[in-house]
Amino acid sequence: MRGLAEFVMKGRKQAIMAVLLLGLIPIVNFLSPVVIGLVVLRKGLTEATQVLVWAIFPIGAWAIAGDPVPLIMLLGITGLAGLLRATESWEFTLLGAIAVGVCVEIYLRLQPAVLDLIFLQMQPYFDANGIQGEQLDSLRNVMTSFMGAVYMFLAIILLMLSRWMQAALYNPGGFQKEFHGLRVEQNVALLLVGLMMLANFEILIPQSWMLYLVLPLMFSGLALIHAVVAAKKLSSLWLAVLYALIVLPIIANMIVLLALLDSWYDFRTRLQKPA
Repeated sequence: MRGLAEFVMKGRKQAIMAVLLLGLIPIVNFLSPVVIGLVVLRKGLTEATQVLVWAIFPIGAWAIAGDPVPLIMLLGITGLAGLLRATESWEFTLLGAIAVGVCVEIYLRLQPAVLDLIFLQMQPYFDANGIQGEQLDSLRNVMTSFMGAVYMFLAIILLMLSRWMQAALYNPGGFQKEFHGLRVEQNVALLLVGLMMLANFEILIPQSWMLYLVLPLMFSGLALIHAVVAAKKLSSLWLAVLYALIVLPIIANMIVLLALLDSWYDFRTRLQKPA
């Protein structure tokens, strides 16, 4: 990835060549937004726009062919990179990433054929478990938001990859320090909790949108754990175990709770104080 970053940063022609080639290949075309994100972070939106226009050609072709998600990701990460460059705040950038997930969900609702195919393949399971009618509609709503949340998560990861590439070239070690400092402040945490309560009672916000609201806190909690492991010089095995268990709801909930507590008590500051 560092080699790709060095090639892209040689000049506009190299960046355009990279996004054209990467955009043509399925799955690999998700690296095209990473390149655009890097250009935005390093050179700004004006320069990145001239590369973005070329990046849209191959990814736009995939959208016309029936897969617009890479295009949504491309535009979304461009916007998120611009937001991060302007604010230098991962907190606001994580909130902005909610828009990416919502856009994917809107597309899935406007083009139900994508989920129709998935549900058709799962029909034997539904029949065997008696899932039908309202239960099936409810499951469809949850699945739609879940897929949106997956792409929101992916957008954040790809943007972090862009930031890492920038740091690798121009500020070695900078991304690690930045990630360890990622924290949701108290006011934002209160906003997210308030929205979660509304979603829980389906007031103004669908209950399935809880997934979007949880992700910023999830990243904040993970950043705190990484910071503690680094500060205490603990084995990386602790992180490996964490990521192996994170699929368990109780572990994910504990990470979110840790992030909420951190928004009030700022554990990183307490760690830095002399004993």
